[in-house]
Amino acid sequence: METEIDFYELLEVERTADDKTIKSAYRKLAMRFHPDRNPGDAEAEAQFKAISRAYDCLKDPQKRAAYDRYGHAAYEQAASGGGGGGHPGGFSDIGDIFETIFGSAFGGGGGGGRPRRGADLRYDMEITLEEAFHGKDTEISIEVSQTCEPCHGSGAEPGTDVKRCDTCAGMGKVRAQQGFFVVERACPTCHGRGEVIATPCRACGGEGRVDMPQNLEITVPPGVETGTRIRLSGKGEAGPQGAPPGDLYIFMHVRRHDVFERDGTNLFTKVPITFSKAALGGTVSLPGLDGEWITVNIPAGVQSGEQLRKRGDGMPVLQGRGRGDLIVDIQVETPRKLSSRQKELLREFQQSETQNQCPDSMGFFERIKAGWGKPR
Repeated sequence: METEIDFYELLEVERTADDKTIKSAYRKLAMRFHPDRNPGDAEAEAQFKAISRAYDCLKDPQKRAAYDRYGHAAYEQAASGGGGGGHPGGFSDIGDIFETIFGSAFGGGGGGGRPRRGADLRYDMEITLEEAFHGKDTEISIEVSQTCEPCHGSGAEPGTDVKRCDTCAGMGKVRAQQGFFVVERACPTCHGRGEVIATPCRACGGEGRVDMPQNLEITVPPGVETGTRIRLSGKGEAGPQGAPPGDLYIFMHVRRHDVFERDGTNLFTKVPITFSKAALGGTVSLPGLDGEWITVNIPAGVQSGEQLRKRGDGMPVLQGRGRGDLIVDIQVETPRKLSSRQKELLREFQQSETQNQCPDSMGFFERIKAGWGKPR
């Protein structure tokens, strides 16, 4: 499971979102989680810091480009670059900082340009609450760019060679004098690779990858919930011309259940009981998600709206031990149609009721009488 939260996911926007959409999403979330609106809420404060950090990266075109290309590592390197004298973050010179963050278009150092990593992909999977309880092994099929088999990802026609770029002599960079500074940038001929393809592969057009279906075995662990993300490293889009592939993220969506509602590891359900069972007590049985029946003891005199807790009968803890609780919300049902005999018995019972038996209702009307006198 991946614990590092994607900046786009934090701001609840797509990776293709424009600056206006990102800014609007940030403002909305910042108002929601701002510490002034959530005094003493450590979780809200942490969320506010996280979305601020994400916006700080995505609002800047260069930082965003670096993040899209290299992920969190690029942003962390950029963040470590501030401070006092010298070269913070352990870099040998300022050129190393820019190259680490923004790639071969900046900075110094030898060697060719970094290969452009394949894009990350998203797959949305819907499961039942029972499947979320037990976990499941399943297979999915997605259309994704994969390494071209004829050229083995090189992009060159089989039997031909990939040649060194003459413009940059295989360095992937060219230098230009600008005043007192020498600026390096990606080679315009080979685009930073240091190599050129004389005869592109006919199967992939020189890309080194082709679109085709991919079947993957997925293991859904017990305890997942809506929003849980499963990361499959290297199962995303293949990189161009032999570059590393991206990752595939499986986003879980748990369907609504007819009986149970979920809150984390706890399950909630409303259980209607008869007036007589509420007064006398008894038991009710519910079908558990594990296939076993759950017996709930109803205490005599239970009131409508009271909640009874069955510890350890909730959802499994994701990647942990134990289970949450089952919370039963009691709903006392008043009889709608009574026979003559039932009405007679209830009238007899009504006449024998005392304030000790019904302290709330009788006490309420006694207070009314004491305050305003008897009704006219």
